[in-house]
Amino acid sequence: DQVVQPLKPLMRVATEEDAAVCASNEEKEKEAFQICLEKIKKHGLEMKLIDSEYTFDRNKLLFYFTADGRIDFRELVKDLASVFHTRIELRQIGVRDETKMLGGIAICGRPLCCHSYLSDFVPVSIKMAKEQNLSLNPAKISGVCGRLMCCLKNEQEAYEHLNRSLPHIGTKTTTPEGYPGEVQSVSVLRQLVKVVFTNDNGEKEVREYPVAELQFDQKKNFGKNIPQQILPDEKLDEEELIALEELSQEEELIDEEDKPEQAKRNRNNRSNNRRRSSGNRRNEYPNNRERGSNNTRERNGNSNRDHGGSNNRESNNRDHNNNGG
Repeated sequence: DQVVQPLKPLMRVATEEDAAVCASNEEKEKEAFQICLEKIKKHGLEMKLIDSEYTFDRNKLLFYFTADGRIDFRELVKDLASVFHTRIELRQIGVRDETKMLGGIAICGRPLCCHSYLSDFVPVSIKMAKEQNLSLNPAKISGVCGRLMCCLKNEQEAYEHLNRSLPHIGTKTTTPEGYPGEVQSVSVLRQLVKVVFTNDNGEKEVREYPVAELQFDQKKNFGKNIPQQILPDEKLDEEELIALEELSQEEELIDEEDKPEQAKRNRNNRSNNRRRSSGNRRNEYPNNRERGSNNTRERNGNSNRDHGGSNNRESNNRDHNNNGG
């Protein structure tokens, strides 16, 4: 399992008093949620309140909401601060975060992946649905949030590995019986290929073979592109095509928005790693610093003695000259 960094520091084991405080905070959060709803309606703001959350010490109260655009909620924050007498923070979240917080049941009948075990969202694209031979109907590959289903990523690596050994539709091949033919369809998970060829009677025949038993003229294009499987329910009307295009564009925008934040997290992780490694080096070789400082002091001392000796010699020479004169 992947551990998401950075982890928050562990102060102590929770006690019964801590559990009681958490239970009390949950009750207070419900009251705060209802009050915030009334205040939003009072100020006429076009925003959807999703959840409220108190910090453990109640020094801050957070409200999560969704909205189509930017919302000026400064007056709302002032109004809420006068009611709760604590720090108020309003956070605008996306539709995926909303679904993750609220939870629900997916089309497979199981709890949503994002709500049950996913710690962070992973990039998902239409290409994954194509490589897994799924229907491109937006209603079938979209989750409760209206975005592409997160579970498309679960088996992506396996499909990429299996697709590397499969030919494209229309690839020329030779059957184990020696008949020249053409690939009609492929089965990714079973690694089977349907080949259409002309038999000895001059009739078209279709047979299914394991991909390892077929001979291909060239394999340079294997695995570079999608095997182009034929889906029986792939006919989409104009509205579905438009919805599919919009869904693809939305995923691209989400990926572009996530790149700066991901780059920032990567920079922070690299910086933390450098600090930890430099700290380890200092802890492993503490004597080096002492030896270095001692050597510096010795060099400075020798230099001072040299200067002092030369000054004494110059002073003796001056006295001797004065006496002789």
